[in-house]
Amino acid sequence: MDPRGGVLHGIVLAAGAGTRMGTPKALVDDWLARAVHVLTEGGCDRVTAVLGARADDALGLLPRGAAYVVAQDWADGQSASLRAGLAAVGPDADAALVTLVDLPDLVPGVVRRVAEHAAAGTLARAAYDGVPGHPVLLGRDHWAGVLAETAGDRGAKGYLATHDVALVECGDLATGADVDQR
Repeated sequence: MDPRGGVLHGIVLAAGAGTRMGTPKALVDDWLARAVHVLTEGGCDRVTAVLGARADDALGLLPRGAAYVVAQDWADGQSASLRAGLAAVGPDADAALVTLVDLPDLVPGVVRRVAEHAAAGTLARAAYDGVPGHPVLLGRDHWAGVLAETAGDRGAKGYLATHDVALVECGDLATGADVDQR
């Protein structure tokens, strides 16, 4: 939660086909439900899962009452998921905290640390032993710029590379490693 009283909206990017995994990552084990839970327990006031490939199957894996949006253009890459996720965030949110579904060792403590930086003008992201990772905090003031620069499977990477981003060390809590293969 934003210490100034604003809303922090969590976004789980879970729309991809998971070609290296052999199945959409949203359908692997309990990853989707776990990611939603971790963002909620970590302090996000609201959480939206972005679905795409095999969205109907993924719906059954969401926690009861969980918010979701389907990125119809999910095959265009991570940028399509990010666009859909940010579009689902309400006007009262000061920031969005974005994570990937394929981070099975992400814990609420990581989310809490990054969320401490939540403000409309802030960019922050978790770092693991100094290496930038997820979740990524995007203050509302940066959304238009992120959306203007995102394309294909890059997400916000290009925008973050050219702006001041607070790195929040979390290597003592998790590895930050995403899983691409079984």
